[in-house]
Amino acid sequence: MKMQPARLRDLTTDLLQRRGTPSENASLQADLLLEAELRGLPSHGLQRLPLLLSRLDKGLADGRARGTGTWRRQAFLSVDGERGLGPVVMMNAMQSLRSVLAETGIAIAAIRNANHIGMLAFYAEAAARYGLIGIVMSTSEALVHPFGGTKAMLGTNPFAIGIPSGDRPFGLDLATSIVSMGKINNHAMRGIPIPHGWAVDGEGRPTIDPQAAKTGAIAPFGGAKGYGIGLAIELLVAALAGSDLAPDVHGTLDDIHAANKGDLLVLIDAAAGAGSARSLAMYLDRLRRSLPLDPGSPVTVPGDGARARRAAAMEAGIDLPQPLFEHLMALEAA
Repeated sequence: MKMQPARLRDLTTDLLQRRGTPSENASLQADLLLEAELRGLPSHGLQRLPLLLSRLDKGLADGRARGTGTWRRQAFLSVDGERGLGPVVMMNAMQSLRSVLAETGIAIAAIRNANHIGMLAFYAEAAARYGLIGIVMSTSEALVHPFGGTKAMLGTNPFAIGIPSGDRPFGLDLATSIVSMGKINNHAMRGIPIPHGWAVDGEGRPTIDPQAAKTGAIAPFGGAKGYGIGLAIELLVAALAGSDLAPDVHGTLDDIHAANKGDLLVLIDAAAGAGSARSLAMYLDRLRRSLPLDPGSPVTVPGDGARARRAAAMEAGIDLPQPLFEHLMALEAA
């Protein structure tokens, strides 16, 4: 079912405000969910809204909270998210870090006790628009098996990097798993098999059944390399944020537990470096003009596809799975 972005944004904002979320916070959370939909990432889009609303209803999320930060060092901010909405806590931390960058040049926020932050590119690219380099990491429940294993022991542990580069900031956003659990949930909602190699079932057997994958484990991307990067992020975030490690994490996929994963934000004043956004933009354009393997498929850089999908969705609308559309309409009518 196709719906216009403005209609979906109004619906999302209204549902959040009905649960005591101030308009500014509701708008930010809605922007995050809609941006994921527009970029063709439904795993981090509106399919997460019903769960988030339930968490608000049960007091597991607080739409009013913005997080409280304590400066442990001159450029290290420890943040208690106070069960706030993930985008609200993260963007509030970003503003706090920006206040010290003129003096420090680099600053870090380590966040615990905040809800799911969603698509990490949202924050990395926001930093780049401020003229800053942004690095974002997050952890999750144990969803990924180690290289050579079959049992879920690590989070999907995504990271994103945003770098100022003219009018099209560079943005890389990827999970260290071969796919997010949100994407597997989206396949299950649509009744579509998952590709072979994405996951194993609860018995450790390869599966293409998304329902079976939800009780099993996702593969790390790139074999041992993705496993190593995912494990490094797991340890780094937990060491700095004081958050739980994956086997003990809950709250990003359920409406039973408080969220106890961790998030990390690093901001670097790009102006302090010797390079320039203009030179980076020129290099990225050289990449785009370089000789493609397939003449019908030009070379792109990370973020190009998302921008193209966004432009198309703004015109044609967002295609929601019928079960999700019906659920959102029922929530609106309630």
